[in-house]
Amino acid sequence: MLIGYARVSKSDDSQILDLQIDALKEFGVDENNIYIDKISGIKDNRPGLDNCLKAIRKDDVLLVWKLDRLGRNLKHLISIVEELNNKGVSFKVLSGKGANIDTTTPAGKMIFSIFGAFAEFERELIRERTIAGLKAARARGKKGGRKFQLSKSQVRLLQIAMSNRETSVSELANELCITRPTIYKYVSPTGELRDYGKKVLGIK
Repeated sequence: MLIGYARVSKSDDSQILDLQIDALKEFGVDENNIYIDKISGIKDNRPGLDNCLKAIRKDDVLLVWKLDRLGRNLKHLISIVEELNNKGVSFKVLSGKGANIDTTTPAGKMIFSIFGAFAEFERELIRERTIAGLKAARARGKKGGRKFQLSKSQVRLLQIAMSNRETSVSELANELCITRPTIYKYVSPTGELRDYGKKVLGIK
């Protein structure tokens, strides 16, 4: 089944959304299978995209008009493409710089492996930074425990790590020498900031 996703910012002219939908329909996507968001690309909360990723099934093909319509940043894009690959879903971009991305073709499937390599590279960087930060904290005489106060960089690491579905919460907690409840005190299971995390980062 062909599934489409389209997005415009609230400040965009509605005709841009029509352009995306028309392009998806022209390719063969049923209008009932097109999910849309009218929200800024930097926003974490995207109901249309969330529903799209929940509804999509193995052997489906997700189509977007341009690559920047999908991910809010490169990190988010890599995470989405990796999730699609794990579900057995193909991915196609219709225009723009990413128009050569079509994982329904043998050559296009290489894209998934490239994105997967980037995701693995990112996880290794997070792991190395976490371990290095832990060693530095221990060298200053700090010990992990229930009262451990996380730094800004550690909260950011939690955001990134928890947004990846493959992250083991137990392993992450062990690396930081904190408990699982402490992690969830700062971020949600999907990496969204909670009140403790926002206080550390100075976000109201």
